[in-house]
Amino acid sequence: MKGKKKMLEQIHDHLLDELKTNTKTDTIFVITAIFLNLLTLGVNSAVSLEDTTAGYITFVLFLILAGVVNWVVIKGLKTGSESRTKLLNGLIQMYEDQDVAKYYDHSLLEAYGKRYNLFTIVVVATGVLAFVVPLALMIFD
Repeated sequence: MKGKKKMLEQIHDHLLDELKTNTKTDTIFVITAIFLNLLTLGVNSAVSLEDTTAGYITFVLFLILAGVVNWVVIKGLKTGSESRTKLLNGLIQMYEDQDVAKYYDHSLLEAYGKRYNLFTIVVVATGVLAFVVPLALMIFD
């Protein structure tokens, strides 16, 4: 029986470590996307006012880079959300098996899903802004 208890403790610790790693990865994804989107906004706003070939090339390259990074981040957040749900469901199952599930509020699963949606909205909003503002400057200048 001691071996089973020890194994459950190790699985529990492993699931918690995976959740921590998941959180760190998601944080890096979101910060990277926002930083790149703001950088793209600044660079492309500056070069959009220039009527040079180099300015157009820079503009397009930064938009492509931002588009690719935003796509990767959104896919990463979706994967992170799915992983978190699986990990938390595993923890809940373990808690139910040990008759301690009443201490875990199941509404947290829904709250985490909402949080991922909010992260995605922030990434998309800053990405759109990084595209629309310089384009507007270019068109209406």
